[in-house]
Amino acid sequence: MAWKIFLFLLLSFVSVAGIAFPIVENPIHWYEFPLIKGLEQNAKIIFFHVPTAWLTVIAFLMSTIYSVKYLINKNLDDDAKSYAAAQLGIIFCILATITGAVWAKFAWGSYWSWDPRQTSIFALLLIYGAWFALRSSLESEEKRATLSAVYAIIAFLTVPFFIFIMPRIMKGLHPGSADDNNAGPIVNFKMNGNMQLIFFLSLIAFTILFFWMWTLGYKSIIFKEKINKIYTQG
Repeated sequence: MAWKIFLFLLLSFVSVAGIAFPIVENPIHWYEFPLIKGLEQNAKIIFFHVPTAWLTVIAFLMSTIYSVKYLINKNLDDDAKSYAAAQLGIIFCILATITGAVWAKFAWGSYWSWDPRQTSIFALLLIYGAWFALRSSLESEEKRATLSAVYAIIAFLTVPFFIFIMPRIMKGLHPGSADDNNAGPIVNFKMNGNMQLIFFLSLIAFTILFFWMWTLGYKSIIFKEKINKIYTQG
């Protein structure tokens, strides 16, 4: 229970700080963030947009890891863990798309411009959306788990390209594109110490939240499958 209280307080602090702390040209106080060229007042979105994109990758990676484990051990619990991770992956992918679109509206004047970053994350939504369609079309547990595992492994091969490579080798509007001479990738850390602290605390808070949601998710899937088996056999 203590860690849940800690998580709630951490998320609350990050949310308040990320929204309320002002961005000024020359920060003096501890609660002020620096003005980053190319991002300006829109820089606050990184406290929410970057963690959701980060967890999208983590979730799809975990789904792939447990898919490999299933193919090796044929344990349906591993399939449930892979499925739960993929569910969260698609949720965080949607959240990353939405937060990115909101940022784009203020930065570029339009929610959607088919920027390489927007196009790549949309491609991931289609790829993993097809994965869920595949699972829902199969009734046999073993066949569904096996085909899903193979698909998840192949699908994840596209994640590094769409998330890390394609948006950086193509010209675009998003910070970090090939022709970006202003903000550059966030990992350049053109932030002061206070801003970096909030940024890392946000990553930590969202990551803890993810693992909590994932644990609840796969346990509920396993429990539901056991209930269905008992009901079917009865």
